[in-house]
Amino acid sequence: MKLNERSLAFYATCDTPADNTGFLYKKGGRHAAYHRRWFVLRGNMLFYFEDAASREPVGVIILEGCTVELVEAAEEFAFAVRFAGSRARTYVLAAESQAAMEGWLHEWYGQEIRALRSQWLSSQAQP
Repeated sequence: MKLNERSLAFYATCDTPADNTGFLYKKGGRHAAYHRRWFVLRGNMLFYFEDAASREPVGVIILEGCTVELVEAAEEFAFAVRFAGSRARTYVLAAESQAAMEGWLHEWYGQEIRALRSQWLSSQAQP
């Protein structure tokens, strides 16, 4: 399935309820500074925007194959989204509170469990 920027932007901002939304601090790729961004989780796609009113996402993180772990960072309530491989990117994010961080982690793990359940059910349905 091919996705282009336009279809991703539409999906990111469509009217169907998102799995989770809220502000997180995202550590810049080349810069050590954290930037407050509005995040929208839809399935295994984590979109981020300049602010909650933005209609165009700044970026998207496809969560397939990632691991999420707590990290020690300058920001409290920080965690890393890591991908396997030597050249794979690691995203460092931080929530505004312990409860917010736990909400995001719970939702991510819930998505992973639902995907595994769906795969298992599909395999059981095949003769």
